[in-house]
Amino acid sequence: MILANNKKAFFDYFIEDRFEAGIELVGSEVKSIKAGKTSIKESFIRIINNEIFIMGMTVVPWSFGSVYNPDERRVRKLLLHKGEIKKLHEKVMQKGYTIVPLNIHLSKGFVKVEIALARGKKNYDKRDSLAKKDQQRNIEREVKERY
Repeated sequence: MILANNKKAFFDYFIEDRFEAGIELVGSEVKSIKAGKTSIKESFIRIINNEIFIMGMTVVPWSFGSVYNPDERRVRKLLLHKGEIKKLHEKVMQKGYTIVPLNIHLSKGFVKVEIALARGKKNYDKRDSLAKKDQQRNIEREVKERY
């Protein structure tokens, strides 16, 4: 079950490799995320001291929480195996590669984030993507009208 999606990542980047990571959450953040009060549109991922973090992810404080609710835009640690972090770090050191969050979802009751190793698109690539999307929409419209 997808709780938050980052559609802009598919428009701005070529997705090369995907990983599923756990998120280190505190307090009532899990309840808030399961209620769908989260956003990853402006978020990004950094590797610091062989640990991976998601920054800019917004989790609205749970309305029934206490006064000790955590900050809604705090830095959260992601849980991946060392080998996966090493592989991501080696690729990110190459020019043009970055790590982007794709979605937040539930997996066996746990909140997970799907991250991807991505390469940035140029403006002409983005225009090409829009053109293909328009062509596909027109084809679907024609098929729907005929049948």
